Amino acid sequence: MAEKVKLFKTWSSPFGLRVVWALKLKDISYDPIDEDISNKSDLLFQYNPVHKKVPVLLHNGKPICESLTIVEYIDETWRQHPLLPEDTYEKAKARFFAKFSDDKLMPSMWGIFLKEGKEQEESILTAFKNLNFLEANLEGNKFFGGNMIGYLDIALGWLANLVPVLEEISGLKIIDADRFPRLYAWKREFAEDSLIKETWPPHDKMVAKFIAMRQTISGKAPPK
Repeated sequence: MAEKVKLFKTWSSPFGLRVVWALKLKDISYDPIDEDISNKSDLLFQYNPVHKKVPVLLHNGKPICESLTIVEYIDETWRQHPLLPEDTYEKAKARFFAKFSDDKLMPSMWGIFLKEGKEQEESILTAFKNLNFLEANLEGNKFFGGNMIGYLDIALGWLANLVPVLEEISGLKIIDADRFPRLYAWKREFAEDSLIKETWPPHDKMVAKFIAMRQTISGKAPPK
């Protein structure tokens, strides 16, 4: 019996993209279902009643939620192109930095984007400190997974997606070749990978979305 795989996501979500990348690297066919976050479907509420958010992977009728959990599920279910390292220490380290990405790095990057003045300066310092940890962890490898895209590359892939958008809007250079040479090279290699490249949301559409988001959050949205 053919396996049925569906993915509930949005067109712009970096968390949904993690699952898309894992499925594509494994060469798994799936049906994408783009949700309207302002008008979520009953199916999304049914399959993720706890958080009521994307992404949700539906595999033979069984829902799996949370992007990193889904990526691990995909890796354990389909063994081709392993994503997590086989070595137990390296596997633990990849999971640690994936959580670090969501708990520490991402909030500091949002701080650069959303804050102004002294608060923004503090966010920049925090973000650079966090990025230095990743710079050191690359250790001269092409990818965090070595010579192939792996679990941690997928977890950190939002940097290659969102940083160019945030840099354009803010006018700041966050990841450049002088300050973070390894991370800069990784970001370019990841973004230009043939499987990854075809999944990027339109850049101009992303810029417009995040400008509107910042205006709304800061209370500076233009009158309608």
